[in-house]
Amino acid sequence: MDRKQDGARAENDWSGHLARIAEAQDRAAFAELFAHFAPRVKSFLMRSGATPTLAEDCAQEVMATVWNKSHLYDPTRATVSTWIFTIARNRRIDALRKDRRPEPEDLPWGPEPEPAAADVMAMQQETEMLRVAIRALPDAQRELIEQAYFGDLSHREIAARTGLPLGTIKSRIRLALDRLRHAMK
Repeated sequence: MDRKQDGARAENDWSGHLARIAEAQDRAAFAELFAHFAPRVKSFLMRSGATPTLAEDCAQEVMATVWNKSHLYDPTRATVSTWIFTIARNRRIDALRKDRRPEPEDLPWGPEPEPAAADVMAMQQETEMLRVAIRALPDAQRELIEQAYFGDLSHREIAARTGLPLGTIKSRIRLALDRLRHAMK
């Protein structure tokens, strides 16, 4: 048997483990799955930049998710290893997002100080310059800028609304932003 067949057979075995976990909460199947995947998940997370402690914590969370969500595994959509490593990747992203959020005690409390009069005037002048620059854009570009920035729509949502190809949307917005950048200098 070659390596490819051996790997496919191993994946099928893991699929059976997940099925037993989902159907009967089979602890022995989970222990085998855990012994195989937990160190690999930890290694994967460390290679992606996580500290050993964070990688260990995330790996534990991933394996707990595998235990709790085993019924959601669909062998027609992914292999067991792909499913588990996708969970790990998502946990890592969640951990990064959490690290970037300021802690409540780090946030300033109370009203912000009033800006200086010169700053207010400068902001009003820049706002007027931007308004004039937006009006000077070709209609096709201006409409897309308005939808993206004032309508808060994604490029895909704009494409769906306008019927234009996504590449055209991105190109027109990029050209419009370049024109606005030059107009604001």
